[in-house]
Amino acid sequence: MKTVIQRVSEASVTIEGIRVAHIQSGLLVLVGFEEADSVDDLDWMTAKIANLRIFDDENHVMNLSLKEVDGDIVIVSQFTLHAATKKGNRPSYIKAAKPNSAIPLYESFVEKMETILGKKVQTGKFGADMKVGLLNDGPVTLIMDSKNKE
Repeated sequence: MKTVIQRVSEASVTIEGIRVAHIQSGLLVLVGFEEADSVDDLDWMTAKIANLRIFDDENHVMNLSLKEVDGDIVIVSQFTLHAATKKGNRPSYIKAAKPNSAIPLYESFVEKMETILGKKVQTGKFGADMKVGLLNDGPVTLIMDSKNKE
């Protein structure tokens, strides 16, 4: 399970001209799954994201988590995070989970995040052609992989 986490002043998702998600201060999380991902990966990733201390405290030091600032979150499925680019110029997505595995993982990830945060999480639509807009705050962007917990 791979994620790209961006602290944002604003983020939105538009599908076929209709805005389906919009937040102000919070996180935009792009998430991609592989066949080997499990509940353990989901549990680790959701807890980590909700508790990352990447929001400013009163001294303008990144010392507060999304939970502590009561920030919002948009989660967008992104299978291309598992692109293999070693050979040739056309990325291979062979490592990305197929929809029958990825959709339940994605839905579970969203549900777990809602439970941890105690609020509704906004999302894109799995498999849709989405236009994702954001105003990165900082910029603060983190890349995390549940198989490489650095």
